[in-house]
Formats: sequence, structure tokens, C-alpha cells
Amino acid sequence: MSSPLVSKVTFEHHHDGFGLGYSSPRLSWQFIASEQTAPSWTQTAYEIEVEWLSSTSKAETFSVESNESVLVPWPAKPLSSRARAAVRVRVQGRGSGKDATSLETTSDWSEAAIVEAGLLKREDWVASFIAADTKAIALDSDEDGLHPLRFRKEFTLDAAASLDSGSRARLYISGLGVYKAYINGKRTSDEEMAPGWTDYNYRLNYRVHDVTGLLKPGETNVLAVEVAEGWYAGRLGWGGGTRFIYGKDLGILAQLEIHSGEKVEPWRTTTDTTWKVASSPIRTSSIYDGEGFDARENTDAKVGWNRVLQQGVDVQTDWGATRELPWPAGELVAPNAAPVRVVKTVDAVSVFQSDSGKTIIDFGQNLVGKVQVQEIDIPKDSEVTLKHAEVMENGELGTRPLRLAKATDTIISAGQPLRQWTPQFTFHGFRYVQVDGLTQPTPTKENFKALVMHTDLKRRGEFTCSNAKVNQLHSNIRWSMDGNFLSIPTDCPQRDERLGWTGDIQVFSPTANFLYNTTGMLGDWMLDLQSEQMAFDDCIPPLVSPSIPIPGWPHSPAAIWDDVVVLTPYALYQSSGDRTILERHFESMQGWLEKGVLRDPADGLWDQGHWQLGDWLDPKAPADDAAGGATDDVLVADTYLCHVTDVFADVCRILGKAEAHAAYAGQAARLKQSFQHKYISPAGNLMSSTQTGVALAVRFGLYRDDPRELETARFRLDKLVRREQFHIATGFAGTPAILGALTAVGKPQLAYRMLLEETCPSWLYPVTMGATTVWERWDSMLPDGRINPGSMTSFNHYALGAVAEWLHATVGGITTKPGSGWRTVLVQPVPGGDLTSAAVSFDGPYGMVSCEWRLEGKKFTMKLDVPPNADAEVTLPSETSVQKVESGTHNFSCDFDPGEWPPQPILQPH
Repeated sequence: MSSPLVSKVTFEHHHDGFGLGYSSPRLSWQFIASEQTAPSWTQTAYEIEVEWLSSTSKAETFSVESNESVLVPWPAKPLSSRARAAVRVRVQGRGSGKDATSLETTSDWSEAAIVEAGLLKREDWVASFIAADTKAIALDSDEDGLHPLRFRKEFTLDAAASLDSGSRARLYISGLGVYKAYINGKRTSDEEMAPGWTDYNYRLNYRVHDVTGLLKPGETNVLAVEVAEGWYAGRLGWGGGTRFIYGKDLGILAQLEIHSGEKVEPWRTTTDTTWKVASSPIRTSSIYDGEGFDARENTDAKVGWNRVLQQGVDVQTDWGATRELPWPAGELVAPNAAPVRVVKTVDAVSVFQSDSGKTIIDFGQNLVGKVQVQEIDIPKDSEVTLKHAEVMENGELGTRPLRLAKATDTIISAGQPLRQWTPQFTFHGFRYVQVDGLTQPTPTKENFKALVMHTDLKRRGEFTCSNAKVNQLHSNIRWSMDGNFLSIPTDCPQRDERLGWTGDIQVFSPTANFLYNTTGMLGDWMLDLQSEQMAFDDCIPPLVSPSIPIPGWPHSPAAIWDDVVVLTPYALYQSSGDRTILERHFESMQGWLEKGVLRDPADGLWDQGHWQLGDWLDPKAPADDAAGGATDDVLVADTYLCHVTDVFADVCRILGKAEAHAAYAGQAARLKQSFQHKYISPAGNLMSSTQTGVALAVRFGLYRDDPRELETARFRLDKLVRREQFHIATGFAGTPAILGALTAVGKPQLAYRMLLEETCPSWLYPVTMGATTVWERWDSMLPDGRINPGSMTSFNHYALGAVAEWLHATVGGITTKPGSGWRTVLVQPVPGGDLTSAAVSFDGPYGMVSCEWRLEGKKFTMKLDVPPNADAEVTLPSETSVQKVESGTHNFSCDFDPGEWPPQPILQPH
């Protein structure tokens, strides 16, 4: 028997450790078990080796007696700007031998992980932000936005900057707008939509690119950057939106450094007024409207714009001067989140004609990204357009949900074949693309591919079961998360919105944290949200972050949405075990509860006269009144206020703030009593007795500790679900709670019956309609194929996919024990419905957790894998007792009868 293998270390919550913004990053590693790994293995000590790569110093080894393997302290001297080190770890531990004896084992050294710091101080930046020497070049109409710009700088690498085996070249780069950078005609990075969307008033991302292999020593080189308006200057928001929220000048910041051996001062070239600028053949590039490319403008100078120009081409004819811009007010930061990338390519499945004869490409999957034209001949001066949409309606492209977004890419031909063309600075949400302007030959599906784009997160959670439609639902949820985790967590990817709505991510965070490692990305996004919130004396967060002007939506507190400042950091803590997340946001959380919530002075609950979004998009809400659902909006807000106060009390406990914990625990108890007095009768009947109302009261523990009240709640939920004939009757607030509430009150078969309902409204109704992503409304498409008549609908909106939390924890059967950060796994599968098997896995902080069960007749069997240095608490479906097991593979079985199937509805007599 032996120790498990140890993974490469990771640094903080950074995606790869390159260009890190920390001087003393905490380290984590996972364990990879094998057949030779001793069962019940627990780490007892670790050794970390740090080898500095920019000096001749010997490697240092640090030995620590500890069972911690997640976010352990950095052991060496702090990293300075640009510092590089190779870090590896080995561990000692104790497991059990075949005869139950204790075995001491030592692992092999892990593979070395390279960490490299970015520029950690403001004074490390020598470069200046630059823009065109006049106002950014605009088109004839302001409606078309800013004309993309191209910047370039020629430089010669002399002998002093030679790139020998010990040298490295780094490009530190950011932009006002979205950019792509090139050296000698080759991309310096595969990042899309760089530097991402932040609130430029507070934070601006920069990236570090390794460009060592792109430079030519002893020759003339070219560093070139193309910039479009992106989120910085482009139109944002619906109803025409707002332009130039952050600025009107497209600009760049670039600092190219070459470090040779022990040389202290690097060779540099930086953005300054010696750079040149020109307009791009990309005439327009808008996130909402798409991109327009005029190939006729590709003069000789512009064809070779990003490399050394051929002899005889006069660069001065086409290129103008630049000017320096003031340094932005926001802090320049190295993000933890991975870049947005093209993560996969999807082939077209068919090309067909619409009822009016339009050419339509079907990619078979609703996705986010852009089309790549493989090769098409287009006559000179011809204009070809690619218009994107998520669905077809009445035999034509369904564009009404786009609202004022054009979502159209345009190409004007110079008479040359179009090969491997794709827009550079936009993205679309689409399954279908209408191609106009092509004559002969008729395009085929081989002429087009879809490039799928999103933040390149690490996948963590997997789920599958014996029901194919539930598997498709889970796939739809993942695709919707993919499409809406593009730089920030957005609400939808296709219309004139694509904003970071706080309520959507608040309800979806637990699901998101299971499907992917989101700690870096959501942690970055929460910093903007916190800055925007704390800018107001009343500590009310914005409804969308980064915050933009929203006409008709005043700065006003909103439960559920603004509760994100407490609940999302708490969800990140639960999935990562990182207390510093709670420490970072403590002031924000407390400010919201103390200053932001608009309270009734009599009982401390929400002011009853204040309008709330409530159970947004309850299926009974009118098409154009998404807040007008069946559940009282203030009751919904008050359930959340009780819950959020209780959560914040727990945050105080976790952080060791004893007085604050006592104060807020007392406040939570008083709010609960006030809620009971206001909303629950002595017999346990809830005012606004709806699926959402009762489910939230159950999940947040708001009933009195009286068996009769819980029995009333159980009876009401049972009746409400059966009376609806197992249709869903919840919106954004109630949907994450309803199936968990049914399970909690001992009605899991009703939960399964709701899950498996296929008529509208239900989770599987979109699946029966061919959906490949989650819809914004339960009936975004009506059964007759028409799009919902409301002015707001999307076919790619993850919020209602929060049901996946129940799929993972109850159907699959695994979740983390609160506060353990997955060191202790709670295993409690509850089979039901027509499911005969399920499998779930989670590649967590300690390693891979997997659980697979089968139900054959009434015989339940389960296989569980627990990673080394972790343990599990197992409750089998027929039992109430908890079995504690340590790492290794475990098999369980029991007799289990799920109960009545299918449950019967309550029908009105005829």
C-alpha cells in the first residue's frame, strides 16, 4: 500500500499561476488515488519545495506538520514583480493496511508548477495609455458606434536584448475597449474579448503573455494591437441603451519586456506617442449589433498591418499619430479568472430554406460565440450578412426576442475568396444563422462552423441518470451556464442586455460552483459589485454589475437580487472553504443589512409598501408583468431577509466575531418570530400559501418548532403540487427551493413527479420542444411553436436551471458538509420517480468524489469513492442513521421502497 499521487499545486484561486497578482499566494493540491493507495489515508505533514527560476539560488524546502492541503500559507519570501518559481509538494500520511494496521507513507514529489508574478506595483508600469491623436474615429452615424483602430510599433532587437536560452519575453497589456495583440503577425494570446468587462471606474484587468517565441533577435519586429469599443464605449442596456459609459477614446497599454539571465533591468518597448494608429477594415464592431468588415479597405499597408511591411509600402500614408491618455481612475489588476476563449467548435447540422426562401444554417445547439466562414467565393462589392437567432418561429428566423440588438455580421467583398473569416470583437447567442447576399453556389453546411466562447473555467461536476430527458435537462443547464459565463455572469447572451443581473447568479451560485470552479471568476466579479455598492452611503448594491444606467429602475433596495452580497460569497465559501472570501466581503454584507434594507420600524422586516421583484417570472405572472406572480412580493422578500440575516450570523461565527454573531443570531430569531406573527396562523397556515411561499418557509426554517405546523406545511405542499397536476408554479425565488422543500417534508416522490412532468410549465417541457439550453420563461416558446408574446424572453437563461443543485445533492446524492469545503462529503441519495440509476462526481479541492447508485426492484446498491485526506457522512435512503467513512472505495446496499409512483393529481370533477 502506498500514498496517493499528488497533483500540481495551484496558487490562490488563480486559473494557472501565470501573471499572478499576489506576492504570497496560498497553495493547494489534490490527491489522486490508485488501487495501491492505502484506504482511510490522511495527510499528516507536507514538504514544499520552492526553486527560484530567475536566480542561481538553491531550491528551498519547507516542512510542515499539518493535515491541511487546501490554501496553505506561502512558505517562502514574498514574490516580487515578475518573480518566477517552480513549486512542488510531497506529503506524508497515514492509512490502513490489509490487517487494519496503521501505515505511514510518503508520496513522490508532485510535478512542478510554475508561478510567475505580474506587475504588482503601479511604479512597475513604464508604459502610457495611448489613443488616436484626435477623437476616436467615428462613422457617419453615432448609432453605428466607434470605428475600430489599429496601433503598431516597429522596433529592433539589438544584441543587448538577444533571446538566449535563459531569456524570456513578456507582454503586459490592457486596453480601453476590447483588443487583440500581435507580434510579427502572430497572436500573442488566444484570449477573446480581452481584457474582459469590469467596472472601469474601479478595476481594469491586464494580462501577461509569454511572447518569447514570437520575437526575432537582431531584426525589425512589430508589436500591433487592434481595439474595438466592446463594453468600454459601446451601447449597453435595452431601449436604445447608453453609450460611452466609461469613455469615448479607444486606447491601449502595452509593455514588452525582455529579461536576459541575471540582468536586473529588462529591455523594454512600451506604448507612447511614437506608436502609429490607423482605422481598421472592420468598420463597426458592437456587442449587441455585430461586426461589419469591408475587405475592400484592406490596402497593402492594412493587409500587413501587424507585421513588418513589405518594401515599397509607405506606412506614413496610412498611419497617423497617437497621444497619451490620463491613467484611469480604476486600479489595474491581474484577474484570477481564466480568459474568455474559443473552447470548442460546433459543425453545422443542416442548411435549409425558410418559408420565405431565406438560407438558414442550423448548428443543432443553442450556443454563444460566433460563426466562422470556412471558404466562400463572393463577387466584388457584394455584401453578405449573417443574422443570428436562437429559434425559428413561423418558418422564419425568430428575431423578436433580440429587441433592438441587430446581432448581424456583415462582410463586403473585395472579390477574393473568404477563408476562415470570423468576427473579432463581438459574440452572439444563437442556434440559427440566416445568410443573405450569397447567390451561387448555394452554401452548404461545410461552409460554416460555430466557435463556442466562454470564460475557460475548469469543469468540476458531472451528473447522469437513467432518464434521458433529465440528462438533456442537465446538459441544457450546463450549456446555459457556459454561454452566460462570458467574462461576467450574465442573464442572457443574445439580446440588448447581457448584463450581470445579481438575482440570477444569487439563485444559481450553488449549481454554478458544482459544475465549474467559479471561485476565481465570481470572486473577481464580486469585487466590482462590492465597490459599486460601497460607493453609496446607503450600501444598496446595483441590480446589475458592472453597473450601468437602467432607465426606469431607480437606485432602490431589492430583496433576493441585492441579497447576492451575502449569499454568493457564502456559497463560494461553502464550495471552497476559503474564509478570506467572507472576510473580504464582511463590510459589504453588514452594510446591506444595516443600511440598505428598507425596514418596517415596527418589526424589522421589509417595509410593506416597498415594491419588490418578488417571485420573478412565476408562470402565472402576465407576459408583460414578470413581478406579478401569485406569491405576495413582500412575503417573498421577508423570507429572504430572515434567511440572509441567519446566514450573516453564521458568517460572524465563522470569522470568530463572537459579539456580532450573538447580535445577528438574536436578530435572526426576532425576525423569524415577526415573520411567524405576520404570516403564519396558529394552525400553521401560511398567508400567500403558494408553492413558492411554503417552499421558502420550509427551506429557510421559518415555521414554529411545532410538529402540527410542519404537518400543515407538508399537507399544503402536497395539495398545491397535486392541484397543479405537478406543474411548476414558481419563479426565480421559489424554483431553487421547491423540490428540496418537498424532499424535506417527506414527499420526494412528489418532487420527482414535478421534475418529470413534460407539459408546460415544467422543467422537461422545453426538452420536449427541442431546447438545448434553459429558457428564461417556463413558456418562452408556446406549444404551437410561437414565441412568448412578452417583450422580454430568452432561450438561454440559467436561473431556472438552479434545479440542478437538487439533482446533484438529492438525486446524485452528494454535497459538501457546511463549512468543510468538501473535506467532509454528505452522501444522502434519495431515489425516486422512474429513475433506476444515477451517477454524480465532483472534482473538488481534495480530489475526485464520485457516487453511483442503482435500484433494482427494491434493492438499492451504491458505490462511493472518497478522495484521500477527506471523509464522508453517509445516510442510506432507507435509514436515518449516519455512517462515517474515510477515504477509499465503499460499497453500500439496503432495501428501499420509494413509495407511490406515479402520484396522482387532484382533479376538478367533471
